[in-house]
Amino acid sequence: MGICGIDEAGRGPWAGPVVAAAVILPAKKRPRGLADSKQLSPEAREELAQAIRACAAVSVGMAGPDEIDRINILQATYLAMRRAFEGLPERPVAALIDGNSAPDLPCAIETIIDGDAYVASISAASIIAKVERDRLMVAYCELYPGYGFSKHKGYGTPEHQKALAELGPCPIHRLSFKPVRGAAGLAA
Repeated sequence: MGICGIDEAGRGPWAGPVVAAAVILPAKKRPRGLADSKQLSPEAREELAQAIRACAAVSVGMAGPDEIDRINILQATYLAMRRAFEGLPERPVAALIDGNSAPDLPCAIETIIDGDAYVASISAASIIAKVERDRLMVAYCELYPGYGFSKHKGYGTPEHQKALAELGPCPIHRLSFKPVRGAAGLAA
């Protein structure tokens, strides 16, 4: 029985799912270079994601834009985290979660602010979640051309704002987020 690290990617973007990963690293022979995914280059993240998957128990969970709009981004993040936890091939005895709040899980839970920078299993989860979400957003870029999802990954950049104004929201936009609501002509 191991301890899993859990982290998410994609709480702030205007489009796409929130993606969480749960990772149980082996006690020995862990990949070198684990760090907060935001501090790594895309190439380094891809390499580390492969190394993590080769040695660890990994599960990914998501909550889509419709769920985010229905239950709010925090609850959707918790839902994605629970889905990641439940998908692990073994039940951890404890979960270390990046941040200051956590979903209910059937094990001991510890939240760690900036845990993705200090705790190897949370760093690994951060990397897996970011790589998985980025891959999805690149695929969405082909499904919904004109928004630039492969570049900004759904975050609120000037390019994304311009595309929203010109094209309106697409099916992966989060209508509960104010800039998207405005572009959709919905009341705030």
